[in-house]
This record gives sequence, C-alpha cells and structure tokens, in this order.
Amino acid sequence: MVNVVGLGYIGLPTSLMLAAHGIEVVGTDVNIDIVKKLRNKEITFKEEGLEELLDRAIDKGIVFSDEYQVVDYYIVAVPTPYDSLTKRVDTVYLKQAVESVVKVCNNDATIIVESTVSPGTIDRVVRPIVESSHKKCNIVHAPERILPGNMVYELQNNSRTIGADSEKVAKRVKKIYESFCKGEIVITDIRTAEMTKVVENTYRDINIAFANELAKICRYDDMDVYEIIKIANRHPRVNILSPGPGVGGHCISVDPWFLVGDYPKFSQLISTARHINDSMPIYVIDRIKEIMDKNNIDSFSDVGLYGLTYKPNVDDTRESPTIQLLNQLDEKDRDEIKKYDPMIEKKMYKNQLNNLQDFVDSVKLVVIMVDHSEILNSEKLLNDKIILDTKNVIKNLPTYKL
Repeated sequence: MVNVVGLGYIGLPTSLMLAAHGIEVVGTDVNIDIVKKLRNKEITFKEEGLEELLDRAIDKGIVFSDEYQVVDYYIVAVPTPYDSLTKRVDTVYLKQAVESVVKVCNNDATIIVESTVSPGTIDRVVRPIVESSHKKCNIVHAPERILPGNMVYELQNNSRTIGADSEKVAKRVKKIYESFCKGEIVITDIRTAEMTKVVENTYRDINIAFANELAKICRYDDMDVYEIIKIANRHPRVNILSPGPGVGGHCISVDPWFLVGDYPKFSQLISTARHINDSMPIYVIDRIKEIMDKNNIDSFSDVGLYGLTYKPNVDDTRESPTIQLLNQLDEKDRDEIKKYDPMIEKKMYKNQLNNLQDFVDSVKLVVIMVDHSEILNSEKLLNDKIILDTKNVIKNLPTYKL
C-alpha cells in the first residue's frame, strides 16, 4: 500500500494514477475540505482528464483521509517554496510531512520525496528526522516532472528519476512507478536526483530570460523580436523560447532561486535570469502606459487584463505574472483596471468580470496576458479594440507587442 501525502497539484494526480493502475492507495491531506470534496467525487482543481482519472481511482478503491497511514511506502508531495530573503528552499511543509510519517510508519518503510528541493536537502532536512526516529526507513527522491494543463499525459509518458541510497531500494520504488509510467525511469543517487530536477527548470528559466532580454533590446531599437527568433531558430543548434509577460508557476519561477540561495558565488547567470524574468510584469506596465498615452486613454478603468492564471487553460494562479503585475500597481489603479479569466470562478479582485463579452465591452485596451483557448477562438470580439498582445497569439488583428 502507498500513502500519498499532500493532495495538491502533484499529489492528487499521482495518487489517482497509481490507484487507477492497481496500486492500493490512501491519499492524505491535512486540509479536511480537500478530503471531503474528493470523497464526494469532486475534483479540487481544473485539469483535463482528472475527473475521469478520479472515477477510475475510486472504482479501484482509493481512500482519502486527513490521517497518515501505517504502510510500507509513502510518497511526499508537499509544497517547497523559497524564502524571499535568503532565496533558499523553505522546507517547513516537508519537515512537517516527514515528521508525521515517521510517527506512524513501519520500521523499514520507504519514504519517497517527490517535492522539488535543492541539492543536499534530503541529507540536511529529511535524513536527520528519520534517523532521530530510530526507524530504519529508506529514503528516496523521485522528483515530480509534470506540467499543469497536461498532467495526465505527462505522468504516464515523461521519463522519471529515482535517487536512492541503494540500487535495491531504487528498483523496488521503480516497480511502483512502472505501474503507470511508460517513460524511461533512471536510477541514480539522491543528490544527483535533487540537482537534476532543479537544473531542468533553471535551464528553461535562463532561456526565457534571454528571449525577454531580446524583446527589450528589439523594442528599444524598433526591431521585430518574434521575426528575429523565428529566423534564428532555423539554425540547427538554436532553440530560443518566446518572450512573455513574466514567468509563473511553482517550478520555473521558484526552483532556480534554490541554486542562488545555496550557491550565491557561483550562480550569477541564474540570478540575473531570475531578475530579468521577474522584471517583465513591470515592463508590461510601462508598455501599457505608453499605449495609453498614444491612444489618449486617461484611466486604467479603460484597460483590461485578460488572464489571471500563470499558463493557458488551467486554473493555477501560483506566481502568476498578471498577479505580479497587479501587485506593482497602486491600489487605485489596481482596483480600476478590469480583469477577466475564463478559468477562474472565484472573485479575486475588484472589477473582475466573469464574461468575455462583458469584459471586452467594458474597455478600450485589452492586454492579453494568458493565451487561453477561449481568446484564440474569439479574436473577432476584439475587432475594434486596442490590443497589447504579450503572448504574440493574435494573428488577424493589428496589435502592440512587448
């Protein structure tokens, strides 16, 4: 039996996938509201294929609980944010989870940490907790590698990494993941597994920062950054990503800070990339103000931000560039500017509308912050609007770009 600890964006789909493929699973979360919803067959966040996966898992006997279980295997999938001052990984949730596990687990249980951590965190944080419990638990790091919006597919098809103290333990854990994972499963040591996951997201962050810096250079000297990137990418060894209004989510915008916090002397490029990407929401504000001046728009009440999530077609707002942008505005402008996102049902801000037509009708300038499918299929609604397209997705109307 496997006890999955933490039923958020990683733990829930992982527990459902395991159960759907015949593994006996108990999903545990300290948030009783989450547990109650899942028991009532209600998904707790929007994700394509998740409802069907929940039905399959329930049919196979998955159990949801707010209590830790006495089992042989634990998968810990709790948040690991970073400390905004030190830039180091904040392990408070990880500590709490592991401390709770060792209170109830079997003597030779295996604790699998899926949460992303900086190199050395398992040895520095997790191992001392296990050792102080005087239980001979095996410790494994199998970092998650899925993306909101495509979770179900990526859980089954992405390759995985298992870091363990011994190959024997790693192979036992590998069999659990092989129940559903079609991708290659690589076995290595724990520190390598920790570093590999952080490096993957750091690489992407640096590539995005390069694209964002190019956008600023090209804007300054009146060049088309998108045309330049398109042509440059025809080179067989060049793959520049697209610029955008900032980097969000709980991976790319967070994990690189772990390296900055732990290795400040050696991470100048990583740090610079993070600062470039974090500067983009302010850059978008400056572009909005320039466009307002050019078009005699005097009030932010005539401006609308399309998209509050950090990526298209999900309801995940963690580290959202739009929210970062709103936090940079003074209270008056933040309240006046219109907001709309088809994926967000809850009221987060003043002047947040819940209908695309009403949103478009209420503003003169539409700022596309997220390329949800809805807006791609509704270009005609923007026909008489001024548009700032930070995602370069509007194809048939005149737009301002980054």
